[in-house]
Amino acid sequence: MKSIKGPAIFLAQFAGDTAPFNSFDAICEWASSLGYKGVQIPTWDARLFDVKKASDSKSYCDEIKGVAAQHGLEITELSTHLQGQLVAVHPAYDAAFDPAGLVEAAFDELARRWTPLLDYADENGVDVCYEIHPGEDLHDGVSYEMFLERVKSHARANLLYDPSHLLLQQLDYLDYIDIYHERIKAFHVKDAEFNPTGRQGVYGGFQSWANRAGRFRSLGDGQVDFGGIFSKLTAYDFDSWAVLEWECALKHPEDGAREGAEFIKHHIIRVTERAFDDFAGAGTDDLANRKMLGLA
Repeated sequence: MKSIKGPAIFLAQFAGDTAPFNSFDAICEWASSLGYKGVQIPTWDARLFDVKKASDSKSYCDEIKGVAAQHGLEITELSTHLQGQLVAVHPAYDAAFDPAGLVEAAFDELARRWTPLLDYADENGVDVCYEIHPGEDLHDGVSYEMFLERVKSHARANLLYDPSHLLLQQLDYLDYIDIYHERIKAFHVKDAEFNPTGRQGVYGGFQSWANRAGRFRSLGDGQVDFGGIFSKLTAYDFDSWAVLEWECALKHPEDGAREGAEFIKHHIIRVTERAFDDFAGAGTDDLANRKMLGLA
């Protein structure tokens, strides 16, 4: 088995216009001071990363890696959440109804647009990880499978696992790992809670985040079973990064970041190198086994 790497932190929710959140060097120093070992970069935020420069300059990419390394950090992934949403935005969403065949046609077009991007990613040895998210085209396992079928099970069409988005839809997020573990290549450690009432449920009732039945919470303050998640991912040899994505309607983000580093460290399982009952092992006796089976 392999151990999960971490803790790491997604920088999007912390980037800002004041120090230490307004430059990549400063925010890396801050993240390192909290005990994080990796950072996931929001590539749309020019305060931290110049995506155009990165596409043109290997030297710039090495420089960014070097800045992180100076603070004892690795770059875990490049996040393209906002750019990915722009691949397919269609005026059909403005219509008041969905004609027969609209969804199927939309997924056909989605696959047509993404296939060349997936091919390009494959040429460069990069996994594309779709974050299954309410309100997106790929919002659950079924919609992901509809897409995967149309891109011919492309090897690079993989998943970012975020249990908070599954809990808020009331999906079984542990069974999801059993089903899709071979496709899970990235992991957002994010908590949530769902407390329905007689007045509101999964759609939120047009309430503020603090007053919704389903809301994101700081790590450890919600309902997600992270012990079960880390156990399942470890059993399936997931050895990539456990990245904090922090969102909470109640707690201050800096407190969430500080607590998140320890929370992730506490949940990462150092895998064993031998079975717990090896002390009682007596080796394999093939002859004795065959006799017991009546074969010798």
